[in-house]
Parts: sequence; C-alpha cells; structure tokens
Amino acid sequence: MSATIIEDSRLRNRIGVFEDRDDAGKFLARSLEAFRSQNAVVLAIPSGGVPIGIALAEGLNLPFDLLIIRKMPIPGNTEAGFGAVSLEGDMILNDSLVKMLRLGSDEIEESAESVREELKARNRIFREDKPLPDLKGKVVILADDGLASGFTMIAAARMVRRRKPEKIVVAVPTASLHTIDLVAEEVDMIVCPNIRTGGYFAVAEAYRNWYDLSRDEVVHLLRTHKFLSGNLT
Repeated sequence: MSATIIEDSRLRNRIGVFEDRDDAGKFLARSLEAFRSQNAVVLAIPSGGVPIGIALAEGLNLPFDLLIIRKMPIPGNTEAGFGAVSLEGDMILNDSLVKMLRLGSDEIEESAESVREELKARNRIFREDKPLPDLKGKVVILADDGLASGFTMIAAARMVRRRKPEKIVVAVPTASLHTIDLVAEEVDMIVCPNIRTGGYFAVAEAYRNWYDLSRDEVVHLLRTHKFLSGNLT
C-alpha cells in the first residue's frame, strides 16, 4: 500500500506557518471538504491532536472521538520516543533506534508497562472508558498535530485497520518527508500541508504559538466540545 499524499506546495519546507493548533486544524478542514457530512469519523490522538481533531470534526460536521496511543519515551529523554503502544497492546518499535540505544528487552518492557498504565488513565479521563465507535465501512480520519517519527500514527493505523474501515486518512498539519513515506505504507491518504525535508525536523517549528497541552487543558477542550460529560476528573 502507498497512500495518496496531499500537501500545499506553498508551505513546503516553511516554518511558523500556523498560528496554533486550532488554526492548523481549520486549515486542514479546508483540505478535507470532500468528507463533509459523509460516512466518516475523526479520531484524534491526545494530547496535541485533540484541538486539531475538534477543529476538523466541527468544520466538517463529523463525529469525533479519541484514539489512545502514546510514544515509548527514551530513558532519560521523555521528549523523544523509540516506539509507540496502543490501548489494545499494539507495540511498534523503531528497531534501528532501539539497536543504537542498546535497549534490552527488560528496558523495553519496563517502558511499555509504564505507558500502558498511562493509556488506561487517559482512556478513563479523556474518554470515560467508552467503547470505540463502529468503524466498519467508514472513512476514519486520524488527527494529530504533526508526525515526528511516525510510529505513534502507525500504531493508530494498525489498531483502526483491524476494524475494517473503508479508508484510513491521516490528517496532520506538518511532517517530515521521511516520516510521510513511512506512514504512507500503512494508510490510504495523508493530508499534510507543511511537509519538510532535511535531516532535522521538529513539529513545534510549524507553529508560531506552541506549547504542550496539559491534561486539564485537554479535558477542558473535550468538555467544551461536549465529548465529556464532566462526571470524571
């Protein structure tokens, strides 16, 4: 499989192209107009993907939910990851990075177990432990604020693929070309306005106003969108 790639050539290799995640989500929505009010659903990956996904769902009049996936942080460097784990147990490893870091099976499992506990907490707090919607035969739009290594999105795509959707569309404001090529083998379409080439890439550089979303901020966004009942804290 090799996905259809949709970018904005005017934004190739540019930085600071979006004001914030909400602005980027609205920009993406304009590129996804073909799916407005169709048999589709937006699944956002917390935390950074939540405002992106909400802007898409509201802009395209589509149902909204979350897909609980998280990177496996490199020991001593929580900002970078060597793989990803899904709520259902999918584990995707960056084998070359694991080898370079000389991570043993015990270290990998210790990291995975810590992430699994965090995933359970996020599912309870962000989704109130609700079951995922039926995705069979639907267009599933996976939303995040950018693709760095791509392993989190690959884990998300594989979790969704088991549910037999009609099509998997990745919607992200920014990504490296290398990661686009990696994720393209797992999905049907990638919409990414700001693709960048070169050896260095940081998601944050696509935004003029960037910061990590706290758990409370994510909960506030979800309540504002009326996704959460407000009964859990």
